[in-house]
Amino acid sequence: MIVTVLAGLFSGVISGMGIGGGAILIPVLTVMMGIGQQQAQCTNLVYFIPTAVAALVIHIKNKSVEFKTALPIIGFGIIGAVIGSYLAVCISAGALRKIFAIFLFAVGINQFFGKRG
Repeated sequence: MIVTVLAGLFSGVISGMGIGGGAILIPVLTVMMGIGQQQAQCTNLVYFIPTAVAALVIHIKNKSVEFKTALPIIGFGIIGAVIGSYLAVCISAGALRKIFAIFLFAVGINQFFGKRG
C-alpha cells in the first residue's frame, strides 16, 4: 500500500510539472508491483486523466498554456494515441518493455547531454 501511495504522489508531482508521471509510475507498477507491461501502461493512462486535468486547470489559471500551439498537437496526438494503443496490444509485453526502456534511456541521455535553453 505504501508503494502505491508514494508512486501516486511522486508521479503526480512530476506530472504536474509537465514532465510525465508515467516515467515513474510504469516502472513502479511493473518492477515493484509485478503488474504486466500492457496493464501498467493502461493503468498509467487512466491515472493520467484526473492528474492532467488538475494540473491543466492550474496552468491555465496561471496563463501558462499556449493554445495556438497546443491545438494542432492535440489533434495529431489523438491520431498518434489511436495508432499507439493499437500497437501496444499487438506487441508482446517483453518487446513493449524493451521499447519503453530504450525510450526512457534516450530521454535520459538527451536530458543529460542536451543543450540547456
